[in-house]
Amino acid sequence: MKKSLIALAALSAVAGSANAQTSVTLYGVIDTGIEYVNRVATAPTTLSPSLTGVAPVGKRFDMNGNGGLSASRWGLRGVEDLGGGLKAIFTLESQFTPDTGAFAGNTGIFNRQAYVGLSNQYGKIAFGKQYSSLAEGMLNFSPTRAAPAYEPGVWWLGINYRPANTIKYKGEFGALSAAAHYSFGAGVGLTSLSTGGALYNGGAGETPGAHRDDTAWGASVSYLNDQFGLGIGYDQWNPAATVGNPGKVRKAGIAGSYSFGPAKLMAGYRWGDQTYANGRTAMRDDYWFAGVSYRVNAALDLQLAYFYSNIKQLALSNSSAPINPANPQQVSFVADYAFSKRTDVYLTTAWAHNGSLANDGPFTGYLFNYAQAPGQKNMVGALVGIRHVF
Repeated sequence: MKKSLIALAALSAVAGSANAQTSVTLYGVIDTGIEYVNRVATAPTTLSPSLTGVAPVGKRFDMNGNGGLSASRWGLRGVEDLGGGLKAIFTLESQFTPDTGAFAGNTGIFNRQAYVGLSNQYGKIAFGKQYSSLAEGMLNFSPTRAAPAYEPGVWWLGINYRPANTIKYKGEFGALSAAAHYSFGAGVGLTSLSTGGALYNGGAGETPGAHRDDTAWGASVSYLNDQFGLGIGYDQWNPAATVGNPGKVRKAGIAGSYSFGPAKLMAGYRWGDQTYANGRTAMRDDYWFAGVSYRVNAALDLQLAYFYSNIKQLALSNSSAPINPANPQQVSFVADYAFSKRTDVYLTTAWAHNGSLANDGPFTGYLFNYAQAPGQKNMVGALVGIRHVF
């Protein structure tokens, strides 16, 4: 009996040691609220030359499903210590709309991130669906912290900012971070521009005999400490509307931040060039942003941001004549009050001119349901919401 007790104690010690080396964390965010938007149209099924939405047009008062400050999501992340400083890692993350409980975009369960990899003191290498290198290098400089309601984040980083079928390296060395990735098929299933000369369509990639279809790659480097930050990055995606005929979407960005006392300044620039498979320009644009955040006290944080897009050239198909549309610009304001580290309430508002909120349109896949009404010059939105982090 005594020997049995000793053996049981030994087995328990081994099991406890194994459990101490492995951890799995459940985490998530739920964010929703009540929103008012004026002069908004429904997303179009076909595009007009003005790139605007279609009827019905008018005011909208409803519950926001995209989130005001954060996209609602839940996930699992795990790590296992393999010894010698080497660890196995994984992340599975799912985005959903809290107003209905449905998966965002009617996509698969782990639609946000799904990867497995290895890490050590020199960084980590991961395989699967994960953030692009440009997103890794730029998101720390977002004026409203990549709030999905009214910041043009998808316009900034591209709809391929979370490519599938991706191998990525990321290393963190004190305040310095570096990332590089390659996608064998970005897997973005959104259609942009007209079907007669689409720039990107199904986005499946990994096609036999057409190895460049929907591939993507990029790299970034950033430096961020308590006072100063600077990031630079590049992203290229080769979307194929038809097999063997990839276009090209290229983006390069630089951004920085400076903190002093309770205030933080942020600014950045993104160059963009998108071309059809025949080499004709689909869109050439420059995107600028600037913002300031101010910590009033331990609970209240204020953010003010300005976004400007200079659309130099735009062609609705690979054979149409280029146009030079009016340049969209937007002002956004956020007041965020924290009850605790996990729960806060907020007011976020925005005014857009010569476009729709968050630059929502064909080049963002109408992801945020802010289609611009025909003939309009201005759009205003306001959202009062609550967010809980777990």
